[in-house]
Amino acid sequence: MKIQLANPRGFCAGVDRAIEIVERALKIFGAPIYVRHEVVHNTYVVNCLKNNGAVFVEELSEIPDDSTVIFSAHGVSQKVQQEAQNRQLKIFDATCPLVTKVHMEVARYAKNDTNVILVGHAGHPEVDGTMGQFSNNKAQIYLVEDTKDVKNLNINKDSAIAYVTQTTLSVDDTKNIISELKNKFPDIQGPKKNDICYATQNRQNAIKDLSKSCDMIIVVGSPNSSNSNRLKELAIKNNIPSYLIDNANELEKGWFKNKLNIGLTAGASAPELLVEEVIEKIQTWFGASLADKNESTENIVFQLPKELKK
Repeated sequence: MKIQLANPRGFCAGVDRAIEIVERALKIFGAPIYVRHEVVHNTYVVNCLKNNGAVFVEELSEIPDDSTVIFSAHGVSQKVQQEAQNRQLKIFDATCPLVTKVHMEVARYAKNDTNVILVGHAGHPEVDGTMGQFSNNKAQIYLVEDTKDVKNLNINKDSAIAYVTQTTLSVDDTKNIISELKNKFPDIQGPKKNDICYATQNRQNAIKDLSKSCDMIIVVGSPNSSNSNRLKELAIKNNIPSYLIDNANELEKGWFKNKLNIGLTAGASAPELLVEEVIEKIQTWFGASLADKNESTENIVFQLPKELKK
């Protein structure tokens, strides 16, 4: 049995930045530091930060006055930002800069009386935050999850219309939805550059590569991680059995029956430590060898807030 590692895998620049913001805030200001929503969607990471004094909440009303609050990498609505400012909370924004880019697009469209169609998954915090950037009484923002939703859209085709996408979706799935949008609304505007983030795209490309030579693919990531779920779905779409696991304890021996080439990757919010534990368990069970693929370099780094650089 061989284990083939996907490259790139694991932490992206946005996740690195978000985690470091929480860690530095704890070091500089001391516990507790409040974080609105999970800073990134990974159980291990969240538990580690909790142990160091981070307190995760869903609403600002759960945070005492005179506290420090950090917005998660997924971003928040303008309403949440304003509420935090009104309460004079000390704010650090860990929103991924690539999500902020989409927020700015939506705010600009709203200012220009342009209807916006957001391609994304209902209930995801990034989607909630992005829709919360739209403020206009003359136009609206609409959410579509698939091509069926596009067909059901009822927007005046003579009005100004634009689309944006959630950053962590499947490149292939958004391609089909965007194609349907352009067919229905020939004059629709779109971003100059694809909204799908570089890390999501790179990890999906690595899965496509693994699918050519593997009997099964294991994705390390939490069940509420959008980009991790897309990796699993992409492998299955390529007719490769795939499993999404939070950690090595969730592995099942039965999955490996008659499997010789095991692909292994990790979502953008899963630490490499968890990948190493999965490798160790598979090697303990089956004596598998490790065949690492050539490393793919991602040199993108996002800057920390000035106050946390000291």
